[in-house]
Amino acid sequence: MEPFAINVCELKKLYGTQEVVKSISFAVNKGEVFGFLGPNGAGKTTSIRMIIGEIPASAGKIEVLGRAVPAELPEIKKLTGIVPDYQNLYDRLTVRQNLEFFAALNNVTPDQIDIVLEEVFLAEHQGKACKDLSRGLRQRALIARGLLHRPEVFFLDEPTSALDPHSAKLIRELVLKLKCAGTTVFLTTHYMEEADMLCDRIAIMNRGTIVACGSPENLKKQFGRRSARVEILRDNKPETHEFSIDDPSQKAEMASMLNSSTILRIHTQEAKLEEVFMHVTGDEWKPESEDAR
Repeated sequence: MEPFAINVCELKKLYGTQEVVKSISFAVNKGEVFGFLGPNGAGKTTSIRMIIGEIPASAGKIEVLGRAVPAELPEIKKLTGIVPDYQNLYDRLTVRQNLEFFAALNNVTPDQIDIVLEEVFLAEHQGKACKDLSRGLRQRALIARGLLHRPEVFFLDEPTSALDPHSAKLIRELVLKLKCAGTTVFLTTHYMEEADMLCDRIAIMNRGTIVACGSPENLKKQFGRRSARVEILRDNKPETHEFSIDDPSQKAEMASMLNSSTILRIHTQEAKLEEVFMHVTGDEWKPESEDAR
């Protein structure tokens, strides 16, 4: 049987007596975009740091591409790329000089630099010092650096955080291109629409444990709330009512209203991943009011 891209079993991390990661288990298939979500303080960053071998686990087993962490970490590093949530470029060097430095460290041929610069739309900015780049361009430079050695597994930690819509769109498109090329992408993000758009499967972590795992569609079916907002005319005054499509009694009530009223407008709302996230992490979801839209 072909090994998973990432396989985590009963992973724990303790700091003193505090257990911040509590026996989590999950597997990431090769070639998929896997979302790792959770509120601040859920244990995501600690889990990722253990998976990439940055800190030791207190207990449990980690394998990346069938190789054990930390025993086979030098080989794993050759096969993985990492874009952290902090921008650690050499500011006084140009984009190209940064890439040349890391290419030399990883025995990457210079022609690969030109290929990667084109892929991340940085060729025209390669002569600029990194200190003069916008946040979006810096993020693309980090991604270019992580792709130089053509990793099989690519860790992206909040890649579109605080970016303008254009830069964020380019990075999302790049993630999908990587997937099409067979690269496994391990993605963390606080943007639920982004996770819904990009991820094949998602694990949601809260208070050190994984509280939900599955495809975005299945999670929305399992935990989501589909609704219909109905606007009717009664006594020459408009009224708005909201019904759950999944509740038989509310469906019957809505049908009765539709049969006996003048209908002005009906708006259906599918379940959102944000709703799922709020539900499984312990916060009650409430539909947005018209004023909040």
